[in-house]
This record gives sequence, C-alpha cells and structure tokens, in this order.
Amino acid sequence: MEKKKTGKAKRLLHLLWIVPLLIVLTFITLMYIVPACETVDRTPVAGSADWMGRLSDDLPLSEVILPGTHDCATQNVQLAFITRCQALSIAEQLDAGFRYLDIRLGASGEQFRLMHGFTVCTTSGWPWAATLYFDDVLADTYAFLEAHPTEAIVFAVKQEYGGETPEQFEKLLSAYIEKNPDAWLLSDEIPTVGEARGRIVLVRHYEDKSMPIPTLGLPCYWQTQNGHDDVTPNAATHKNGKYTLIVQDRYEYDAPDKLNAFRKGLQAAQTGETFLSISFLSTKGSSPVGHPYGLAKKLDAELMNMTDPLNGWIVADFGSPAIAARIYETNFNH
Repeated sequence: MEKKKTGKAKRLLHLLWIVPLLIVLTFITLMYIVPACETVDRTPVAGSADWMGRLSDDLPLSEVILPGTHDCATQNVQLAFITRCQALSIAEQLDAGFRYLDIRLGASGEQFRLMHGFTVCTTSGWPWAATLYFDDVLADTYAFLEAHPTEAIVFAVKQEYGGETPEQFEKLLSAYIEKNPDAWLLSDEIPTVGEARGRIVLVRHYEDKSMPIPTLGLPCYWQTQNGHDDVTPNAATHKNGKYTLIVQDRYEYDAPDKLNAFRKGLQAAQTGETFLSISFLSTKGSSPVGHPYGLAKKLDAELMNMTDPLNGWIVADFGSPAIAARIYETNFNH
C-alpha cells in the first residue's frame, strides 16, 4: 500500500512539472511562433516607391488620398500575438507606397524607443532581440527620401509610454530633428505636395490640449474613440489650430461594426485646405485581449473589394503593397 501511495505521489509530482511546461510552451507558441506565420502578400507593385511623383506640386497634402500604417513599427514586438499590427518593416512599408506612419515613442534615458502600449518594438522576432530605437527608423526614412526625392512621409508622432511632460517629450524629439533639420517639415499649416517632397512632415499627436506648445509640426489631436457597445458614433470633428480634423478611430469595434464606421467616416470626410480627414481601418476588436491580424485579414479584404469612394488619409493594419496601391491609385482614377 505504501508503495502505491509513493507511486501516485511521483506521478502527481511529474504532472506538476508538466503543467508549467505546457503553459510556457503555449505562451511561446502564441506570442512568437504564431505571429511569425501571420504574413501578408509581399508581391511588389510597379511604381509604388515613387507614386507621389505623379501628383501636382500645388495639391494640398490633405487632398491626397494617402495610405498609412497603424502602429507602423510593430513588425517585431513583445507579446506579438496581441500587439503586432504590421508584417512589413518600415523600410518595406515605404517601398510599398505607405506615406503615413503611426510613430509611437517612449523615452528611455536620452533616446526614444518604438512602443505599442507598454510593450517594446524590437529588431527581430526572437525573445532576446534588441530594442528598436528611433534612430533605426530615421536611418531607414532618410535613406528612402534620399533615394526617392519626389516622396513625402507623414510622421504622426505620439507619446505612447512614459511620464514626460509634453515639453520634455518635444525637447527630446527636437534633439533628433536638429541632427538633420533639412529633412523635416515642421510647419503648423497643411503643406502642399511640392513643399513636402523629400521631407518628413511632422504631425504631432503628443501634446496635452490643456497645455498647448505650438512649436513643432502640424497639431493633430482627437479624443480617444474607445468602447464597442455604442456603434452609433463614427467620425468625430475636432478643431486643430488652422484646420479642422475629421477622424474615425474606433479601435474596439469588431470587424462588421468597424467596417460600417469606416464607410461612414469616408462619407463624412471633407477635402480642402482647411480640412484633414483620417480614417482608421485598424481595430483590436471588442475582447479585452485583441488579435489584430485576424481582424485585419477581414477588413483589408473588404477594402480591396470596396466600391465606396476613398478619400483622406487611410490607415490600416498589416499593410501590403496591394493595400497601399489600392489606396494611392485612387488619386489618379477620379
């Protein structure tokens, strides 16, 4: 009898070791192996790296139908199953034709890291990968603009993580800009395509509205559009200095409600030098823990087949060359 008890105890102890091992393996599979398999069609589209060269210099940038990527730096990121929003690197996104980059930064000493919430973007998909820093992103961006001077790149910069005041955040951002000032366009007015060519157009989404610091770039603020229960609101209108912003960023809607909001946001969009419209196709869904890839597959497929008129700046998850071309070619098909 004593031997049987001992045998049961050993088996129980063995099971107790297996359970945490299974938990670890499941975590690794979800957060690293599954995301590595979540890809997009990388087939290049001819002319995608220089498509803005076909635009008139006199056209306000707000009237360009501009393809963009949400959380652009998350090709590799911690907790990737729930935080990864792109399969292409930033260099690949630029080559594919995306011209609006959602840049989310968090200070680390005297440097900026690329962030998504509290998670850190990295240089590869391995758990031990190095941090992706703002200098890395800028190196790719400067190289692209040097090779493609007809293009302009919108940097929509947001303070994603950290306790710095807007002034402290902007001071650190200024230190980066001062290393290559000619590459930046820091006007607080919507530029023309000609004015923006060959440069990074700074759009600031980091200022506290109660503490305005109108020093760098185009102000671009909107109230958080979270929540999934109320699907009646879609695009919201905000006065941003010298222009009016119309934005749809319902990031907790499930795919059907998000698609409906996206369509209504496009209908609400207005063009002109005093208007700027931004329509997000990205969402994490209504669950507490999202999975952007599964939703993006459905929504990106809908965009490819959509007959609705596109306008404004359109920002997607898991962007591909085909998605970028679907958006920017609308500029030439009126």
